[in-house]
Amino acid sequence: MAAGRGSRYGKLKQFDSLGPNEEFLMEFSMYDAIESGFDHIVVITQKTNVEFLSEYLSKKLPEGVKLDVVAQEITDLPEGITFNGEREKPWGTAHAVWSARKVINNSFVVINADDYYGRSAYKKAAEFIKNNSKDYALVGYTLKDTLSEHGSVSRGVCKMDEEFNLLSVNERTKIEQLPNSVKDQDSGLEFSGDEIASMNFWVCNPSIFESFEEDFKAFLKDDTNITSGEIYLPFVIQEMLENNKIGVKVLPSGGEWFGITYASDKEKAMVKLKGMADRGDYKTPLWN
Repeated sequence: MAAGRGSRYGKLKQFDSLGPNEEFLMEFSMYDAIESGFDHIVVITQKTNVEFLSEYLSKKLPEGVKLDVVAQEITDLPEGITFNGEREKPWGTAHAVWSARKVINNSFVVINADDYYGRSAYKKAAEFIKNNSKDYALVGYTLKDTLSEHGSVSRGVCKMDEEFNLLSVNERTKIEQLPNSVKDQDSGLEFSGDEIASMNFWVCNPSIFESFEEDFKAFLKDDTNITSGEIYLPFVIQEMLENNKIGVKVLPSGGEWFGITYASDKEKAMVKLKGMADRGDYKTPLWN
C-alpha cells in the first residue's frame, strides 16, 4: 500500500530515496518478496502516481514478475453506494486493499510501502500460503522493536492464544518508549514491550473483498465518517474474526522491522539499508 499522504513525515515518504542507489524502501520489500517466491506485485497508490510508478517499476522488476499499479480513488465504491460529498483523504487501508480486487484472485500479502519487514517475514508468509491457501495470517513483531525515537506511534497490540491464534488487535494510537516502560499516552495503558505488535503485514485471500463491502456500507451510515473517517484493514479482519468467518494465525517474524513515520527516521533507515547492502544481503544496485 503506497497511497498514504505522509502527514507526519512531511512529504510522500513512499517515494523518498533511501537505498544506497536511491531506491525506494518499497523496492526492498518487493525484492524480498520475489526472493521468497512471490511473482505478482500489486502497488496501490494515488491516481496521480500510477503512470510514474508503472513506468519506474516496470524497468526494475525481473522478467517473469507481473506488475499491477492500481489507484485508490474516493469515487471507487461498492455497487449501490453513491458519494456526492466533499472529501480529500482516502477512505483508509481496507478500502485501499479493496481497490485491488480486480487484479487479485489468490491468497496475497498486504504490506505498507513505508515499512521494512525483513526477508524472513515473506518466507514465513509464502510457506503459510503454500500450506494454508484459504486461511489468514499476521506476521507480528515485538512491540519494543517497532517504536520510534522521535515521537509516538500507532500500533496494533495483539492478543492471541497459546497456539498463536489471533484473538484481537487493539489499536493504540499514541505509544511511546519511556525511560522505564512503554506507554500508550491516549489510554494510559503500560506495556512490557514484549507484546506482539501488528505492523500491517497480513496474509489474506479474496474473501476479504466481500466482507469489506458489508463493513463499508455500515461505516457510511455514520455521517461523521463521510468527510474524514477511515475504515482500516485490521477493523475488517477483526470483524471477520469475531463473526467466525476466518481464523488468523500469528507468525512471529523473527526478523528486523523499521519504518519511516517521521522525517527524522530517514537517516537511521538509510544507514540500516546501506549496512545490509554492505553485508551482501542486497545487491548494489538492487536491480540489475
